[in-house]
Amino acid sequence: MTNSGERYTGHGEEWRDAKLSAQDARTATSWVEQKIDKRALLTNKDRVEDVRDAMWELEKDGQIIVHRVGDQHEPVGAKTLYGWDKKIPTNQLWHHKSCGQCGNIPGYPASILWLMNENGVRYLDETDQTSCTAWNYHGSGIGNIVSLAAVFLRNFHQAYVSAQAEGLDPGYYYPLVHCGTSFGNYKEIRHFLMHSAELREQVRKILAKLDRLIDGKLLIPEEIVHYSEWLHVMRKKIAARQQIDASNLRVTIHPACHVYKMVPEDVIYDDDVLDGNRVAVSTGIMQEMGAQVIDYSTWYDCCGFGFRHIISEREFTRSFAIDRKIKVAVEEAEADVMIGHDTGCITTLDKNQWIGKAVDKAYELPVLADCQMAALLCGAHPYKIVQVHWHASPFEGLLEKIGIDWQARKAEFEAYLEEVAAGKIENLYDAKRAITSGEGYQR
Repeated sequence: MTNSGERYTGHGEEWRDAKLSAQDARTATSWVEQKIDKRALLTNKDRVEDVRDAMWELEKDGQIIVHRVGDQHEPVGAKTLYGWDKKIPTNQLWHHKSCGQCGNIPGYPASILWLMNENGVRYLDETDQTSCTAWNYHGSGIGNIVSLAAVFLRNFHQAYVSAQAEGLDPGYYYPLVHCGTSFGNYKEIRHFLMHSAELREQVRKILAKLDRLIDGKLLIPEEIVHYSEWLHVMRKKIAARQQIDASNLRVTIHPACHVYKMVPEDVIYDDDVLDGNRVAVSTGIMQEMGAQVIDYSTWYDCCGFGFRHIISEREFTRSFAIDRKIKVAVEEAEADVMIGHDTGCITTLDKNQWIGKAVDKAYELPVLADCQMAALLCGAHPYKIVQVHWHASPFEGLLEKIGIDWQARKAEFEAYLEEVAAGKIENLYDAKRAITSGEGYQR
């Protein structure tokens, strides 16, 4: 589409300042507070379907097999947006890792594993899995629904059969998704699969070639579970191991779009957390550990990542992250830290602050995942486990405020690195168990 020879694509020089007055900007924010804060847009609908109803019917008709959350997974019940019950497994978990976490924020998955080790949780962290490929789909449009569905079912089939490498029954481990993008993508794809016989047949042909069917049928998970949901239902047990006082810590929460805006009816809302008006994950664990969770006016806004933005209009991402999130959290909430629960959000909010200095917007705010903050408060090493040194935003002030001598801990970490270089390696997890393909796990 052109106008006087200028092409409007939604990216590039055609971005214009809306030039809202202070009153108009306040009105826009008030609309969010009045409507979104009370969940009006999410719950005022004539009919909302629980996709699990369609799933049970397809299983009854013999078209699919459902991987159930069983008693062996020690599930804890939680309420979703409409008050439906969701079973969150807390034990015998299969880690569906995140490409962005492992590549950019290694302290994120390390903190999850450390917390599970501390709480005696049985799990499998194997290598036989793939990226969900949703970033490619949302960011470039190159992917398609069939490929996304095939990857989803392939990974969850692997979770189902993975225990056989250890001589255990199929279904012993239940998948726990680390990445918010994967979480939202998989829920959306499951919905499409339940309602499209054509898609099911297309994917069945692909999975048959990969030997990824169960008795010729597609395997569908009863629940799609995000790690932050595990953290939420485990929050009292985790807080019982807390070693560091967080009562003087001012925390702001950034809820991730892919976690609670995609398929919102499947997300946990808890009457004990913000009166049930907002998604409970992250806020619940921070409150349980005694931190001051501070509200701020732009809590609902995206971090600015947006997939397409970060690829084709990076300056939009940077300005949005600074002006709509970091600046507000610093000036309005006077936050000590911003807590999130998604790979892309943590990366965007943490690693784009430096650019603000170029335009006199030198806002500095530590940004951590909820599991990182929880591990830190439970005594995890800030460098070896939480790995704060991978973050771009300054974190030293945060550590000092909660009484951690970061210089001493850094010296310990540097000595540890020398031991690693000398061949003395310390693992959170038995690396032999990670290999379930090829010759497989050797006892």
